[in-house]
Amino acid sequence: MRLFLASLVAETNTFCAIPTGRGAFEEQGICRSAVDPGDLMGMRPALTAAREFAQSAGWDVFQGLCTAAQPLGRVVEDVYQEFRSAILSDLAAAMPVDAVVLVLHGAMTSEACDDCEGDLLGAIRALVGPKVPIGVSLDLHCHFTAAMRAATPIHVAYKEYPHTDILETAETATRLAIAAREGAIDPQLGFASCPIIGAWPTTKSPMRELVGELRQLESRPGVLSASLGHGMAYGDVPEAGACAWVITDSNAQLAKSHADHLAKEFYRIRHEISATFAPLDDALNQLVAWQDPRPLALADFADNPGGGAMGDSTFLLRGIIERGIGGVALGGIWDPGAVQLCYDAGVGAKFLMRIGGKTGPASGLPIDVTAQVMALVPDHSQDDFGARANLGPSAWVRTEQGIDVALISVRQQVLGLDLFTGLGIELNGRRGIVVKSMQHFLSAFDTVVGNVIFVDTPGLLSTDFANIPFKHRDLLFWPRENYVDAFD
Repeated sequence: MRLFLASLVAETNTFCAIPTGRGAFEEQGICRSAVDPGDLMGMRPALTAAREFAQSAGWDVFQGLCTAAQPLGRVVEDVYQEFRSAILSDLAAAMPVDAVVLVLHGAMTSEACDDCEGDLLGAIRALVGPKVPIGVSLDLHCHFTAAMRAATPIHVAYKEYPHTDILETAETATRLAIAAREGAIDPQLGFASCPIIGAWPTTKSPMRELVGELRQLESRPGVLSASLGHGMAYGDVPEAGACAWVITDSNAQLAKSHADHLAKEFYRIRHEISATFAPLDDALNQLVAWQDPRPLALADFADNPGGGAMGDSTFLLRGIIERGIGGVALGGIWDPGAVQLCYDAGVGAKFLMRIGGKTGPASGLPIDVTAQVMALVPDHSQDDFGARANLGPSAWVRTEQGIDVALISVRQQVLGLDLFTGLGIELNGRRGIVVKSMQHFLSAFDTVVGNVIFVDTPGLLSTDFANIPFKHRDLLFWPRENYVDAFD
């Protein structure tokens, strides 16, 4: 038996003016074989899990193009077409194949296509024919479109946010594709949309219980997989939105019934799961008053690179400096120019440097500070749920106010403690830790910090979900509208 494996991962923020070019993929890795180097934005372990599961089942695996990019604006059309063509060419060369497994995101859009995953899957289906199973691993922040569903019923999304189950998801998609090819299952998909928008970590109640319900559902006879799609809040495309879907064995009606129930439960708990965002001044007041021996974490939600922001906004840093708040670590600010100046000056040098605020109005104004270069790491990286995320040449600088800043040259959100500690920045005993991240830092930082505040800064990622200026998606969603009687 022959299985074809490939990956094309990009999450598009359609409000970001900076396009996702080829360089964004090169930064994470463009791989044409299992042994090629590359970080692949944490997808390499998922590909390994899929490949090893297939091989353990006695299948031969042929790996095609695998690449990923950090979230930005729409993918340059020529770049998408290049990668689309490469995957189709690799698949054609591997044929005949008995199954296909793809590691995708689900919210990739190009300059000419609102649904890259649906377009790619449709082309793959046309190439392999109607009988070859296609298994797809998805991020839960996907647009689960009609074209995707038409191409294959085997779509499995992460259940966890932070995404601690990436390997499990890839393995499940592979297992179901192989089982379908071997005739052990007849996968049927049931889908239900859910008219809500927001950001919902699964680490706390009641999302924790809803994830538990997904897993409990999968233990029932005939249920193969259950997924909850949170949607990409900053993707302005017609089929954006939250949803639920269930895969059953040979029973489409049962799958639809379970999906409807999950969507209604998701909508029912909407008030309880909505995040609370502290205005900038309120967050700084809490930081000043903080007395716990463990640090207070301030999440710079609106400047999260994982959502397409640039990771160089200065609003929190400026507020901390103006208030004279010491004992704070802040990172990682994406500023390759400042990093280069630190390398030119060397460890121990103290000079006037300009930090952040370099990529547009959403980044704020640059900050001029006198700072000392405390450490330089030429190949810095951080933990990425078991993988390593490249941060490039990085620097630790300490301002005259006693603020320790982690400067990075590869744009990444904060995922692991080692973004700081790998540079030598000690986190114990801090008054506060400011992270350029939305939710993914929680799994690493929860045991270190005393509390977490999600700060409403004026960055690219608006926390006012009801008033995001959508032009293409359906505007009938909560909290903009509270209209769907069937979900009340």
